[in-house]
Amino acid sequence: MQRLWAPWRESYITKIMTKQKSCVFCRVLADKKDKRHLIFIRKPYAYAILNLYPYSNGHCLVVPNRHVGDISRLPQKEYAQLMELLRETKDLLQTALGPKGFNVGINIGRIAGAGIPGHVHVHLVPRWRGDHNFMPVTASTKVISQSLSVIYKKLNDAYTQRYRGTRK
Repeated sequence: MQRLWAPWRESYITKIMTKQKSCVFCRVLADKKDKRHLIFIRKPYAYAILNLYPYSNGHCLVVPNRHVGDISRLPQKEYAQLMELLRETKDLLQTALGPKGFNVGINIGRIAGAGIPGHVHVHLVPRWRGDHNFMPVTASTKVISQSLSVIYKKLNDAYTQRYRGTRK
C-alpha cells in the first residue's frame, strides 16, 4: 500500500485550530472581499475558492455557505447546489488549466482528516501526468507551478467567457 504523506499541512491545521476563534470559511464569505480571499464563484447556497495551501496547481474548495460539519445536514436544495457548483468548478478548471484528471474528496470529521471539521467542504484537485514527482520525497518541497493570483485570474476569465460577462 502507498501512503500520501503531507507533513507540511500540520502547521496549517494547527494554525487554523488554535489561532482562529471563528470559522475561516464563514469569515471569508462574510468579508465580501472575493479577490482577496480567492473566492471565484458565489451562489445562494455555496461558493468556490482556491485553496491557500494547495496539494496541486489549481486545488479548489467548494463550500456550503451555511456552517455545517456534515453533508447529511444540508437540505436537498443546498446539497444540490454544492454538487452543481462542484461540476461547474471542475469545468472551469478544465477550461482554464487543461488538467488530465481530477481528485475529488470530502473529509467529514477530524478523524477522517478534516482540517476544519465544523464546516464541510469539497476538495477538487486537478491532476496532470507526473505532477507529483520526486521533489516532496527528496527535497521536502512541493512544486506548485502557478501562483494563486494567476490561477484566480484564469478561473475568473473562464467564468466570464462562459457566461459572457454576467456573474451568476
